[in-house]
Amino acid sequence: MSHITTHQTTPPAATSQSALRLGSGLMALAGLGFIGYAVIFFVRNFTGSFLELGIGHSEVDVGKSEIKAFSPDLYEYISHLHIAVSGFIAAAGLATLALAWFGVRRGLLWAYVTAVAVPVLGLAVALPAHYPYGLDTIGHLGLIYLATAVFVIGALIALRPLLAARKENA
Repeated sequence: MSHITTHQTTPPAATSQSALRLGSGLMALAGLGFIGYAVIFFVRNFTGSFLELGIGHSEVDVGKSEIKAFSPDLYEYISHLHIAVSGFIAAAGLATLALAWFGVRRGLLWAYVTAVAVPVLGLAVALPAHYPYGLDTIGHLGLIYLATAVFVIGALIALRPLLAARKENA
């Protein structure tokens, strides 16, 4: 009498779906992180802090009251920029979240490409301006770096099953 040993393994399709769910979930979580950063950015505009998160007297030698006293028009201009930038950060976060959750999770390559392009474009434009002026503090950019790291990990995890599915369908 021979014994047949069977091993139950996870089918490749299930493993692929699991990776796609994990990757897209991390991408969506990062999108939520971008929205959270935008909310902090927005709220600080209307508080005594005024300056962005992680920016203090070491980076900018004046605060809200000094800017207002120097030039009320300049203060209003900076305030409007804070509001506008927070809106665009939140919009990019929402786009990233929705594309990842509703598109990437379903295996849509176009949603993946767009979900990756949105934060890459935003960060490619915004980040370089921080470095020449000493505004690259960990307190200021740390949350964005964290959300970006989570996003990149998720995007890398989701990419393999997306490419495998594309190869199977070709």
